[in-house]
Amino acid sequence: MRAAERCRTMLEQLKEEVYEANLDLAAKGMVIYTWGNVSGIDRASGLVVIKPSGVDYGEMRAEDMVVIDLEGRIVEGRYRPSSDTPTHLALYRKYPAIGGVTHTHSTFAAAFAQAGLPIPAFGTTHADYFYGDIPCTRDLTAEEIETAYELNTGLVIAETIGDADPLAVPGILVKNHGSFAWGKTAAESVYHAVVLDKVAEMAYRTITLSPDTPRVPQHLLDKHYYRKHGANAYYGQK
Repeated sequence: MRAAERCRTMLEQLKEEVYEANLDLAAKGMVIYTWGNVSGIDRASGLVVIKPSGVDYGEMRAEDMVVIDLEGRIVEGRYRPSSDTPTHLALYRKYPAIGGVTHTHSTFAAAFAQAGLPIPAFGTTHADYFYGDIPCTRDLTAEEIETAYELNTGLVIAETIGDADPLAVPGILVKNHGSFAWGKTAAESVYHAVVLDKVAEMAYRTITLSPDTPRVPQHLLDKHYYRKHGANAYYGQK
């Protein structure tokens, strides 16, 4: 197969994967109307596929996905890409391990974001997927919002993560906004977005019942996280 044909096949596959991931986000109850988006990247070509802006989940098709490069230039598509595209691209540029990004305004994640609070690691469900608290960014300044809001959202996420492994805690809260989650693929980023909202709900209910609940002990967090992740993981089937 020629290079051009391989690229075309790759793009069609990625468009289908991103389309299915967006539908899964809606099916899992993480979004209503047009409140969210999923993207995926092909690292070999540097091309990103993302949901079109403002198109209802029930109306869009795989061919409606928008193809862009890492600088945000449209390569293919009849629609404008999601307005959150610069945030997605900032994460792809900063963290090569990320292969898919999901953004939602899901209820419990957004509640913690609006409160400006991290999601505490209270139990083993959280520890299975996130190695510690899920952080919340600082406020964006008025200048950051007015000059390049979506780009600066990505930059403040990167500022909060720093040089840590983004896959160890594959999600974050943007203060006053909502959540971004990521993974090695678009589908995995949706999975992490769903888990993030669920552990946010668990944390909210835990705080409601007992405001002074301590974090999960470190040795228990380590056990649950590392039995699923890393060289010595043994959970599931190999």
